[in-house]
This record gives sequence, C-alpha cells and structure tokens, in this order.
Amino acid sequence: MTKNRVLKPVLAAGLYAGSLACSTLAIQAAEGWRNPALSPDERARLLDAELTLDERIGLLHGPMALTFPGGPPIPEGSVGGAGFIPGVPRLGIPALKETDASLGVTNPGEVRPGDTATALPASLALAASFNAKLAYDGGAMIAKEAAAKGFNVLLAGGVNLARDPRNGRNFEYLGEDPLLAGVLGGESIRGIQGQNIISTVKHFSLNGQETGRFYANSVIEEAAHRESDLLAFQIAIERGNPGSVMCAYNLVNGDYSCGNDHLLNGVLKGDWGYKGWVMSDWGAVHAMDYAVKGLDQQSGEQLDQQVWFGEPLKQAALAGTVPAARLSDMSQRILRSMFAAGLFDGKPVKPAIDNDAHAAIAKQVADEGIVLLTNKGILPLAAGARKIVVIGGQADAGVLSGAGSSQVTSHGGNPRMVPVGGDGPMAMWGRQTFHNSSPLKALRAALPEATITFQDGRYPAEAAAAAKNADIAIVFATQWMAEALDAYDLSLPQGQDALIEAVAAANPNAIVVLQTGGPVLMPWKDKVGAVVSAWYSGQKGGESIADVLTGKVNPSGHLPVTFPTSLDQYPRRDLPGWGLPKKQQFDVVYDEGADVGYRRYAALGMEPLFPFGYGLSYTSFSYDKLRVKGGDTLTVSFEVVNTGKVAGKDVPQVYLSGADGKKLQRLIGFEKVDLAPGERKTVTIKADRRLLADFDASARQWRIGGGSYEVTVGPDAATAALTGKARVGRQTIKP
Repeated sequence: MTKNRVLKPVLAAGLYAGSLACSTLAIQAAEGWRNPALSPDERARLLDAELTLDERIGLLHGPMALTFPGGPPIPEGSVGGAGFIPGVPRLGIPALKETDASLGVTNPGEVRPGDTATALPASLALAASFNAKLAYDGGAMIAKEAAAKGFNVLLAGGVNLARDPRNGRNFEYLGEDPLLAGVLGGESIRGIQGQNIISTVKHFSLNGQETGRFYANSVIEEAAHRESDLLAFQIAIERGNPGSVMCAYNLVNGDYSCGNDHLLNGVLKGDWGYKGWVMSDWGAVHAMDYAVKGLDQQSGEQLDQQVWFGEPLKQAALAGTVPAARLSDMSQRILRSMFAAGLFDGKPVKPAIDNDAHAAIAKQVADEGIVLLTNKGILPLAAGARKIVVIGGQADAGVLSGAGSSQVTSHGGNPRMVPVGGDGPMAMWGRQTFHNSSPLKALRAALPEATITFQDGRYPAEAAAAAKNADIAIVFATQWMAEALDAYDLSLPQGQDALIEAVAAANPNAIVVLQTGGPVLMPWKDKVGAVVSAWYSGQKGGESIADVLTGKVNPSGHLPVTFPTSLDQYPRRDLPGWGLPKKQQFDVVYDEGADVGYRRYAALGMEPLFPFGYGLSYTSFSYDKLRVKGGDTLTVSFEVVNTGKVAGKDVPQVYLSGADGKKLQRLIGFEKVDLAPGERKTVTIKADRRLLADFDASARQWRIGGGSYEVTVGPDAATAALTGKARVGRQTIKP
C-alpha cells in the first residue's frame, strides 16, 4: 500500500471529523440562545450574531398598529394598538406588540371593536395612596390584561415630575417628589414585567408641559437635573428594571431628548449602566444620526418625516457612518430585554382575565388615593341625612377620566362622552369621557333611606335653590385634562367656582368632590363643609367616592403635589410657549432647579393652600419614640399610634430638614400603615444616600459633605411632629 493510499482515508477521516466538529459548533452556536440557563445578555449576543443586516434593521423601527384615513391597514400579525415591530420568523424572534397602558389597556379609535379593559384611577391618585404594593398590583393587573389581548409591551411607567400644575399630563404621572415617583413608578414596572411583559419608563426627561411639547427646550443645570427628574427615573429603573426607556418630545439643554447624546449615552447607558433599549416617543425622531446619539428604535414611524431607522440607517451602516458595533448594540439591547422579560420562554397560553379581581384593585387604588382636604365635621355623612342633592360633574352618569393616549375604554362602556372640539392628530381624544361608575347611583345604594336627587349644575341659581331645600348638597366639580393640552389657569372651568359659591351660600352643609388632573384654586374653601379630592377615580370611582363620603372607607390619601394659593407661587407665572407660532422653539427655564414643589415652598418660606403629603382621616394618629441612627446614611425609627375610635391608614413621612447647618427639605422615606383603634406600629426608614447628597457635576458623582443631619417626622411636608438628628460620614457615591 502506498503512502498516498494510506493518507487518503486518514485525511478523509480527519476532514470528516473536522467538518463534524464545525457542524456541532455551528449547531451549538445556533441553539445556544435558546438555552434559558444562559444570561439574557449572552442569549442576546448569540442570537444577534445570527441576524442579517435587513433583519437587524427590521427590529429598529416600526409603525403604529392603527389605520389612518386613506392609509394602509394595520400591519399583518399585529394587534391593533399603539405600535408594532415585526419579528424575525426565521429565528423565532417574536414581534413586539405595543399598547399604551399606564392606566389600563387602551383601544385607540376602537381599533379593536368592542374591546374593553379595566381602568385604573389616574397615576396621580395612585401617588396619593403612597402605597407601593398598590403600584405593583396595578401594574401586574394591566399586564395580565395586555397579555390576554396579545400584547407584549406596555408603554407605561410615567415618572416625570409635576413641575407645573397646569401640565395636561400630570394625571399620568406620580407627583412632584423624585422618591415618591421613583418608588411607585418602579413598583408598577416591576409588577408589569413579572407577567412576561416588557414595560417602558417615560418620558426621558423633563417632559414638563404639553404646550409646544415638540419645540419646548427644557433648560436646567446638570446637578439640579440629577437631583430631581433624573433621580426619579434612576430610582424607577433600579426598582423596576424596565426593558425600555422612552425618550421625550422636548429638547433638553438644546438637544432633542431622543437625540441627546448626554442623556442617552452619557447618563442612561454610561453612568447608570442601563442594559435595555431606548425607544422614541411617537413622532419624536428628527434625524438618522439619533442612532449614534443613543436612540435604539424609531416608534410610530408614520408620524415622523421619514423612516429614519429604515433605509437611511441601512445605507449609513453599509457606508460605515454608523459603526457595525453600534448597529449590533441597538438590536442586542432589544433582544436582551425580550429575553429578560421572558418573551421567548413565556407562557404559550394567553391568561384568563378575572374582571372582578381587577375591578377590586382599581377600587382599592381609588379608596386609598382619595384625599380628604377639609372637614367641618360633616363627614362621614350622618345616617340622619334624609334629603341630599347631588349637583354637577355628570355624576349621574359616571366619573371623569383624563384624555389622550392613556384613555381607557372601560368595562361597561363609557356612558357619557362630551365633545370638546379641536383638530390635529389629538382630535380623536377631544372629548370628556366618563367611566361607568355613577356616584349618584352609588350614593343611593349606600344611603337607601335618604332621598337623593340630581341637578346638572348648568344654572347656579337653580342649583342653589335645590341646595337650600336639602340637608346636604354635594357638588361634583370637574377639571378635564388631556395630553397635548395644558390648563390655562387653575380655576375650575366653565363657571364651576361660581356654582360652588352659590350652593355654599344657600347651604353651608355643602360638600365639594373634586375630579381633577392636579391642583386647583379654591376661593370658596372656607365656605363649604368639606372638600374631597377624588382625582380621576377609574373603573369603580363612583363606589369609592360614595364609600368615603359615607364612612365605609376611611380616607387615607395624601397629596402627591402641593396645592398653591395662586399661580404667583410658581416660578413661571405665564406658561412658556403659550401663543407662539407653531414650530417655533422656545426655552422653558427651570430656575427652581431641584426645588420642585414643596422643596421650593420650604426654600422660600411660602405657605401653600395645602402642603405636599397632606390628608385628613376620620381617625387620628400620633408619633413618638423617635430614634435616628447615623453612619453612611440615616436610619429613622419611630412608632405610630391610632389615637382615634375607628380603624384607619396613615402615611408617616420622614424629611431631611438640615444637612450640616444647611436648611432644606427632602422626602427621604414614607410608609403606609394600617392601624386599628389604639394599635401601635414601629416604622423604620433607611434613607437612600443620594437623598442626603448633592450632585457634583464637575466630578460627575454624588457628594455627602458629612456632619450633623436633621430629620422631621410628620403627616405632611409642613408639619413636624418629631425632630431628631445624627451624624453622617463624608463620602462620595457613583452617579
């Protein structure tokens, strides 16, 4: 046998073995991303390597899943809703099916005919509950309904701070304090993502008004931004781990949010190490180079001038203008969040919806979010009240909701819609929509022995005459707020202040129930028997209002926003951009910096109408046995006692009031406690060190100067029931 004849089979065997090994490695590489034991990062890396350029580009942009007059039908494979990103069937990558959903799964323009969902109260009502568990439960509830309808992305998690009480979207957000907004926003996101659904957090950042929202340039110093709005986002992201961050419409310090290299690459992905993806708001992309400035995905592409992240991005990638590594980073971030949320490994069967259980969650949020502002002993309603007149607010039909992309078509239908008018892309939401939960009907059910009549409130004199002949007059006052619209001022619209004045003059036993999207002025406050803030109270709001008024539910809500005595107490008396021509950029200068809301009141020594954190109860509480421990942070312990005669829930709040001789005010902790009469509980708060620190923009880190740090404990920002102090060490904290 010749040497060559011996080598040929050996070489053949070697080649076969090598080929088999390569084939095995190829199979392992192809199958590796399907291994749930691997980290989401590793699975995303392996799967991303399998994508072609066109497949990768396809993950980076997508349309709204809505029909437009004269436009194409909704994309094949989508669920009618806010957005759609096609998947990659070749690799088993599912499509992203997106819905608006901070307050419930929406059905814009009845794109899914007849489909309804549970409507939570406004996020501002949730914030008023100061209850993190309710935030988690509400998020999980919405996610279950979204999954049942075929969605896998919720455009939820609004944590923008309420810097201006006229902002039309404040009702979608969680108040004026970064700790409160961050904790509740984070818990809501955590509840969503626990259901194999991706959540966003939005709108990043300083989306502080709706007037000129596409052209407003939010101007703020870096340190102030870090200590306020950015801190709210940072806390929410840390607690909730949202799969995506949605950037905003506005500019921030001269650059559009969705093309803001400092915000997206520097802060979010750099300093915070965020691993998810950044999606644009709908219609917020103005150039292809946003891809290198930190934006990962173009959403609602029909609303932009062109599909920037389609063919233009592809050609830039081929030319090397957008590096291949950056393009891969964009798609990997999306895939990583899909793996982390379980979109590849989730339950194959759509969950059943328990409407009764979900309605109970909505009711509990309303129960705990309603704030009793004043009470001259008229509430809870006495059993002897035999003749009651309910006035105004469409209370015979239902409870008001805020409008815009968060509008929910609730179970039972919307019994009344009052057209407001208008034009443009938001005109479809230009109507006051009421959820099917009538306060009038609920009051009649709760007080069957009383005669309860209704007056629509159109004529103040007629309402006053009805009030004069009644034992109790309950006025339902409304302030309709909506996306793309800001309030002109803080008066109650359509002459309702005059209506309340007339009713109060006729009957001092008048109760005002406010259904508003934020603070309003109350020139009649001292003339009425009680004032209740019900916000937008959701699916079971009528029942919650009736239960609070009659005492079946003891009110436990506390204000998440300061109520001013006038607009003169705000840094911008005139709303920036009002009356300017369209498409004209303008500055919104946040001179107050991090002193948002109650912090500014404290800094300037101003007295509000009602302070942040304020809320009355039908029982009473006291605080004692304060202990403050220092070190690298503050640990504050104290006891809360129900000193009244009925069970109730309290929200003790801990504020930093001094830092080494410097006076200030910052909420550093809170807790919702449920106490029977005479019951005592210990509350312990360990402060997030960043709340004790100042941000050093030049060093790009937090600094605690050290020294004696003072705290107050009380029921609101203006009341110090307990005071104490401890020493905190000098230190720095990563950004």
